[in-house]
Amino acid sequence: MQIAPGRLGRRPWCEIWRSDARPRWRFPYVWDVAEETWASASLAKRFADDAYATVKGYVRTFVMHQHLLENLPGPPARLLDVGGGAGHQSFPLAEAGYDVTLLDSSAVMLEKARQRLEALTPQAQQRVTLVQAQGQYAQEAVNGELFDAVLCHGVLGYVEDPESFVEQLCRCARSDGVVSIMTGNARTTAIQPALERRWNDALAAFHCAIGTGVLGVRGRADTVDAVGDMMRSHGVEPQRWYGVWLFVDWLEFSGTQLDPDNLDEVGAIAAVELEASRRDPYRQLSRVFHLVGRKRAPRLHA
Repeated sequence: MQIAPGRLGRRPWCEIWRSDARPRWRFPYVWDVAEETWASASLAKRFADDAYATVKGYVRTFVMHQHLLENLPGPPARLLDVGGGAGHQSFPLAEAGYDVTLLDSSAVMLEKARQRLEALTPQAQQRVTLVQAQGQYAQEAVNGELFDAVLCHGVLGYVEDPESFVEQLCRCARSDGVVSIMTGNARTTAIQPALERRWNDALAAFHCAIGTGVLGVRGRADTVDAVGDMMRSHGVEPQRWYGVWLFVDWLEFSGTQLDPDNLDEVGAIAAVELEASRRDPYRQLSRVFHLVGRKRAPRLHA
């Protein structure tokens, strides 16, 4: 484990991702495809830098941040972010007072995380620990420590054995702790190819839970019920679920260009997406879903 030193003064979390005059909103989507994949500096740059500099990236980060604040215990609770990449989702939580352990298998992504730590306040940097390990060995990598919340966002669709992976997440949560999983929505895999007028692909997508992520990496989508069942079988009771990415996805796939410099529009889009994330039928039509559960206390035997 490594704790990075602190340097910079305090700024609001939404300002952390700016570079010069251009807003650089970023979001996590694909991390743990394979260690060799993330060893590629070009893919890491596309993921950790370019992909976050979009309206879609800001919406993703903002909506997920609000969901987490609604469900996490208050700071200074201890959080484990499994497959946390360069820290785009968990670093704002460190700024908010949480103690964050970010675990990722990629040395390239962790180097990006170290670089981005310099944008945090000195106090927040001291609350961040970086661990290089594969998510399927998370419990061993953190020496059996238990956390108030375990986050795993944008990873599950890229692991070979999702059941054992979810078991690891649940094992790392303390009794009454939160487990937060965000992954692709298998109910909506036909939307992207249809809006891109790839009609044969859209037709096939009705019968296939495999899709292509924002960086062109293919992965598996899941359902809320299926992931909820995995959680439940490992002692975590699903409590709430949300949609993530609805209108911005449809606009992008239909060819509309959104300007990340138009902050008034970006803020309005984010507000609409947040509201849609909580409501039916909108959340059911979202590109990905966010499922939050709570670990049950162990039964006491007489």
